Amino acid sequence: MSKLDIPAPADHPFRIQPGTTVDLNEVPTRHETLFPMEKSEGKELFDDLEDEIDDLQTRLYAEDKHKLLVVMQAMDTGGKDGTIRDVFDKMDPQGIRVASFKRPSKKELAHDYLWRVHKQTPATGQTVIFNRSHYEDIVAVRVREIFPESRWSKRYEHIVNFEKLLADEGTTILKIFLHISMDEQKERLQARLDEPGKNWKFNPGDLDDRALWPKFMEAYSDVLSRTSTDHAPWYVIPADRKWYRNLAIAQILIGTLRELNMQYPPVDFDPKAIVID
Repeated sequence: MSKLDIPAPADHPFRIQPGTTVDLNEVPTRHETLFPMEKSEGKELFDDLEDEIDDLQTRLYAEDKHKLLVVMQAMDTGGKDGTIRDVFDKMDPQGIRVASFKRPSKKELAHDYLWRVHKQTPATGQTVIFNRSHYEDIVAVRVREIFPESRWSKRYEHIVNFEKLLADEGTTILKIFLHISMDEQKERLQARLDEPGKNWKFNPGDLDDRALWPKFMEAYSDVLSRTSTDHAPWYVIPADRKWYRNLAIAQILIGTLRELNMQYPPVDFDPKAIVID
């Protein structure tokens, strides 16, 4: 059991309550009060949380009753890949999968925009992490003006209903927005240029999106305001500090999984009565 308090997910301070109007320009990317500690202590607590995450995911896989979908969105360099490596590191690879959504293929574009997404949702006993998601089909197309408002504006309702379908069919949905500042993004982009081992991660196109930062913040603010629901809540994570980010997400993940009250399957024999020669 972790030494860190695990609040009920519905009460978590980073949760966007349904009906809340969000302005990301007013939401801090660094937070001090939830974990008032030094980085070293935070990392130590995170190690404890990892062990419980491992146990809870094993129960989810063994019980084969629930499904977990984790949706992750962020600006470029926001930390999606790092979060997946850090927070989900100890999960059994048999029960977890990452689905990344990049530019749609010609075949995908021939279908409705949720076609490629629905195929990636988890089966019972499985955890699936969306590295980017169906929300790109609102945010990216809106900011880059790929489609007119008359088309993308309908997608808020589509997605809320799609997620309600998944939830009604037994999927627990956890949506994470990693919130970083422009200054932090600048540092991370510069590191990709300065460190040879990170050069491959730099995409000059990221600078085009950086120039559209205000429009992205407006688009994401609307997404958070209009699609955070009881069945599929958003959590806005202050992500300028990676250790703080990891601790917050682990805390939310554990609280969510605990509420499922998962049990290992019962066996029809007495293990103590079996002798293996």
